[in-house]
Amino acid sequence: MDIRLVMAIVAILAIAVVAGFALRRRRSDQLRARFGPEYERAVDETGNVRKAENALEARASRVATFHIRPLTPRDAEHFSNAWLAVQQQFVDDPKAAVTEADRLVGEVMQRRGYPLGDFDQRAADISVDHAGVVANYRAAREIALRHAKGQATTEDLRQAMIHYRALFQDLLKTAPVAPAAGAERRVERESELARRK
Repeated sequence: MDIRLVMAIVAILAIAVVAGFALRRRRSDQLRARFGPEYERAVDETGNVRKAENALEARASRVATFHIRPLTPRDAEHFSNAWLAVQQQFVDDPKAAVTEADRLVGEVMQRRGYPLGDFDQRAADISVDHAGVVANYRAAREIALRHAKGQATTEDLRQAMIHYRALFQDLLKTAPVAPAAGAERRVERESELARRK
């Protein structure tokens, strides 16, 4: 075999290897940019970058089959008002408010076109388009589960409300909801009283 032919084959193989690494790196960078902290969470969960990236791409493919749609202005107003009522409810009944916040977030997700399966599937679906706030959803859910067991403090419930609100606002695709007159001050006062107990 001619030495030039061997060198050409080696050069082509080297270029293919370098191109393969570059494509893999580009894929990783794109997934990391799209999923943010969720990318690292997936890598930690699977223990393998390639498996994590395949799982994230599978999520994106799954969500691409949904008919995700923005809320109508009327729906956005309805949900904004419902959220204000939940925030106000927190002052008198923090436990019920957290339960209602979870239900309301689920309702908004469903109205947007996300299916309501088990929690892990919902969080995975949300992570595709709302990667910046899916950690809030998981944190709020964890507090809600502790609350169901009677293990959450009022401060924990306040944190759950903050986490739910971050996801709610992202799903709503509106500016942050302004609380009704005095509601925010009442929530802060209630939280301060709870901390002192």
